[in-house]
Amino acid sequence: MEVGITLLTVFVLSLFIIKLTRKTYRFALSARIAMSSMLVLTAMGHFMFTKGMVMMMPPFIPFKTELVYFTGFVEIAAAMGLLLPGLRVLTGWLLIVFFILILPVNIYAAMHQVDMVTATFSGDGLHYLWYRIPLQLFFIGWIYLSAIKAKNPRLLSITSNMQIFKKNK
Repeated sequence: MEVGITLLTVFVLSLFIIKLTRKTYRFALSARIAMSSMLVLTAMGHFMFTKGMVMMMPPFIPFKTELVYFTGFVEIAAAMGLLLPGLRVLTGWLLIVFFILILPVNIYAAMHQVDMVTATFSGDGLHYLWYRIPLQLFFIGWIYLSAIKAKNPRLLSITSNMQIFKKNK
């Protein structure tokens, strides 16, 4: 729940900061800034709660600790890639694949009641998935709309759209 709240809070804050500095609303940019912030925060969890994240993975996955650290670095790289215009679309597609690939790990962790923070088997269990799966779909949609669909950031700018509308009148 905290991740979703963080995402929306940073989105709103960046939307207003961009409005103050650039005199226009840039929804796609604000959404990418928010997702980048969220990715950095979740990446920190890979380094702070490594043992719990290792427990989230099924036994057949090799090199669990290394994979936890690697995916933490992937999230940091993705956070940067979303903010670089030349890498935005590629990063968006790779993040969608990433979010799909980590969903089975979240399902496994829920089935085994893994608590990532305490590295115990006293987690929320299967009802956690009623929150996690829609959240994962929300993240995928967020990435698609802000990084892939918004190839031209001006298309999601209210000021630019109003100027285009006035010219066509």
